[in-house]
Amino acid sequence: MIKYFLYISLSLLIFNLSFAQNTDIQEDIKISFVCELEKKILKNSEYNYQTFLAKDLNEKNLDKFEIDAKQPEKLLINGLSVFLSKNTKLDVKVVNKDIVLFKAFDEEKNYSESGIINRKSGELVHEVTKDLKSDNFEKDISFYICT
Repeated sequence: MIKYFLYISLSLLIFNLSFAQNTDIQEDIKISFVCELEKKILKNSEYNYQTFLAKDLNEKNLDKFEIDAKQPEKLLINGLSVFLSKNTKLDVKVVNKDIVLFKAFDEEKNYSESGIINRKSGELVHEVTKDLKSDNFEKDISFYICT
């Protein structure tokens, strides 16, 4: 009897975890930001988590970064990257009065983009990871101040 109870309990636990979603959208928002690049951290074959200041890079600021969230699970991110702007199936979607957190993978799970923005301070961190399945993955982490 105990054997069956453990089997059923374990099966239910695995079933529930397999359908768990990383979605917690607590409020509807539609906001737009203008963001200035502060610094970037690169990890690739040439750099091992080396930090570069915005003045040393030829990268543009974000002129129009938009977040559109509707309860219970709609979150759209536009203006940060082409990948996120076209991706409506984000794996992680968290929106509350303080932060917006998001993460998306490509179909092969070999490329990901994620970000978190503090709505009160305007700090945005955007991370791009390429070649996730290899030992020599590449990472690009950008830090912005948004208003």
